[in-house]
Amino acid sequence: MRKALAGIVFILAGLAQAGVARAEQVVIAALGDSLTQGYGLPAAQGFVPQLQAWLDAQGADVRLINAGVSGDTTAGGLSRVAWTLTPEVDGMIVALGGNDLLRGLAPEQARSNIDGILQAADTAKVEVLLIGMAAPGNFGPAYKSQFDAIYPELAAHYGSGYLESFFAGLSAVGDISNPLTLKDYFQADGVHPNAEGVALIVTQVGPKVLALIDEITG
Repeated sequence: MRKALAGIVFILAGLAQAGVARAEQVVIAALGDSLTQGYGLPAAQGFVPQLQAWLDAQGADVRLINAGVSGDTTAGGLSRVAWTLTPEVDGMIVALGGNDLLRGLAPEQARSNIDGILQAADTAKVEVLLIGMAAPGNFGPAYKSQFDAIYPELAAHYGSGYLESFFAGLSAVGDISNPLTLKDYFQADGVHPNAEGVALIVTQVGPKVLALIDEITG
C-alpha cells in the first residue's frame, strides 16, 4: 500500500513539474537594426514595445528582448548572434538587410550572413521568424532579383517562419514600394516609421510571432 501511494505521489509530482515547465514564459529576441531598435521614437512607441503590447493583448505569455542596433548590417547581426542567443532565449525574430541595401552591399554577402545567423539559431535549437526586405529597383533587376530571393529561400531551407516584408502591415494604406504614398506613417527621414506606422506594422508581424510561439511550445 505504501509503495502504491509513493508511486502515485511520484507521478503527481512529475505531472506538476511538467505543468510548471509548460507554464514558463517564452522569451524571444528581436535581432535587427534601427527599425527593430525603435529609432526616433519614445521608448514605449518603438517596434518591440508595441509588439509586446499586442502580444499581451492576445494573452500570449511571452517576453521580447530588443536586440536591435541602429545602423546594423547583416554582418553586424551575424557578429552578435552568438551572444544574443543566451540560454533563456526560446525564439528569435530576424529583421536585417535594410542597411545592406542603403550601402549597396553585394546580395551574396547578405545571403551568407543571414545564412550564418540561421545556422546559429538552428544549432542552438531556437525557432526563428525571418522578416524579408525588398531591394529598390535602382540597383538594377539582377541585384533586386538576387537580394529579394535571399529571405524566402533561406526560410524554406531552415524551415523558419517567414514574413515577406517588415513593412507588410502598411500595404493596407498604401503602396509599400512607393514611400510617398505612406508619408503620413513615416518620420521626416522617410525611412523609419512613426508610432502610427509601427502600430500597422505590428498587425502583420504579431500573428507571425504567435505562430512562432506555437512552434516553440508545441
